[in-house]
Amino acid sequence: MQLKGSEILVETLIEQGVDTVFGYPGGAVLDIYEALYKRSDRITHYITSHEQGASHAADGFARASGKVGVVIATSGPGATNLVTGIATAFLDSTPMVAITGNVGMSLLGKDSFQEVDITGVTMPITKHNYIVKNVNDLADTIREAFTLAASGRPGPVLIDIPKNIQNDVCEYTPQAPVELLPAPEYDEEDIDKALELIKNAKKPFIFAGGGVVLSDTSDLLLKFAEAIDAPIGTSMMGISSVPRNHKSFVGMVGMHGRFAATKSMYSADLIVAIGTRFSDRATGNKVKFCPNAKVIHIDIDEAEINKNIPCNVGIVGALAPILTTLTKKVGSLNHEEWTKEVQEYKDLEYSRIVQPNEMNPKVILEEVRKHAKDSTAVATDVGQHQMWVTQFYDFMQPRKLITSGGLGTMGFGLGAAIGACIANDKEMTVMVTGDGSFHMNFNELATCARYNLPIKVILLNNNVLGMVRQWQTVFYDKHYSQTTLDRKTNYKALAEAMGGSGYVANNPEELKAACEKAFNEEGFSLIDCRIDSDEFVLPMIPANGSISDIIMKKEEN
Repeated sequence: MQLKGSEILVETLIEQGVDTVFGYPGGAVLDIYEALYKRSDRITHYITSHEQGASHAADGFARASGKVGVVIATSGPGATNLVTGIATAFLDSTPMVAITGNVGMSLLGKDSFQEVDITGVTMPITKHNYIVKNVNDLADTIREAFTLAASGRPGPVLIDIPKNIQNDVCEYTPQAPVELLPAPEYDEEDIDKALELIKNAKKPFIFAGGGVVLSDTSDLLLKFAEAIDAPIGTSMMGISSVPRNHKSFVGMVGMHGRFAATKSMYSADLIVAIGTRFSDRATGNKVKFCPNAKVIHIDIDEAEINKNIPCNVGIVGALAPILTTLTKKVGSLNHEEWTKEVQEYKDLEYSRIVQPNEMNPKVILEEVRKHAKDSTAVATDVGQHQMWVTQFYDFMQPRKLITSGGLGTMGFGLGAAIGACIANDKEMTVMVTGDGSFHMNFNELATCARYNLPIKVILLNNNVLGMVRQWQTVFYDKHYSQTTLDRKTNYKALAEAMGGSGYVANNPEELKAACEKAFNEEGFSLIDCRIDSDEFVLPMIPANGSISDIIMKKEEN
């Protein structure tokens, strides 16, 4: 059938199974929005308050659902407003397709109104990007973009479509949804080498990353851990891959990880790293990283092997067949003494956790958890509150922590919560933020209200940029340069003005009452939780430090 380019775009999206897109209209995508209007019975578009919010919503949608997220923006500033969201998706390996309009072909390169070379801008932060210069190439370009976004190590792909291509007409022939590119075949010799190290290890430690969540291999990870009798620590992106109450789970490792997790990793004689890139936040000083341990690194991306941490054995391929094979061949191992040692680290950690009745992040997050289900997705912004969520919130199912790890994007949380909420059929969703991050994109409360989304915003309000202030306290002689906010925002009134409900909690009793109301009403709610400006995230390992530099108590400063 003969269709315009804009119609081909929408038909191809539907062909690929897309039923939800996020975006913001503008002059260079008017034809696309006309096509979306005509096919609104088959594909739902959600308009956000800002293109950045739309990109984070597409990202959150993808993380929560496992599908490819789709975002649409107009040319120029619309396209550049996507950049932070695209970079966030790139650093966390989120499958996403960004579609931008551009000026007509005859106007490209002439500094035309709202013209930006968005493919040039986004080249370093996408798996691939395209500018479509012939309408006959459009459908196949979209199909290829979906293949690349979801295959291997996932990531964002951008398609830039000039305005005249949207209007040009050509033949469109529907096709079946694309199939993923085959994963690399693992090497049997590498499997054998890994098995030898595993069987000879006395203190094995499993370090699980975001790749476990992305590949939906949590069950296989747990079977493998039980087979080799090893504790599991995770990177931040790996959180939710293991139920919080699982006997093998010791917590997140690294700079602000749990003491038992980081101590166990540094005490191990073998680290089996699965779907992780050994971020500097997880490893600290790479020269001092686990000096007594051999390393097996399993990842679908060959570029990660030996990139940050040298390994003794690298296995490249999809996690599911590799974990299945290792578990089958390794049999059943027992490390009773190692298990006791790890338990001692846990006991020591728990003995240092104070259980005060005053208002603090642990009390707040434990109260919130009481009102949430295991299936509740929790999105966060970036800062101290993000670390407290990783430490204190009990995640029991995969894909329930929606957070920016690699890029550390303040302002990510609310857009991501919107996407996750929609991905989960508008099930109640929690968004945890700090007052610094929240000010960056709280305009998306309007989006929550427009679509009556049951998003519960838990604002840990300390009136400072808490994480930066903490570093200034420890390393900069308490020179609080531009981290004391002194903002006068009335968050309760703000929430009400934007179409939701607002509450203030100064103590645990007020928090409990606010949660009982907020979590049992429709639409979005915000709870302004007042905490101390000098509340610390602990433990803390200084940048480029190691376990010997760990700070366990605030008084140590």
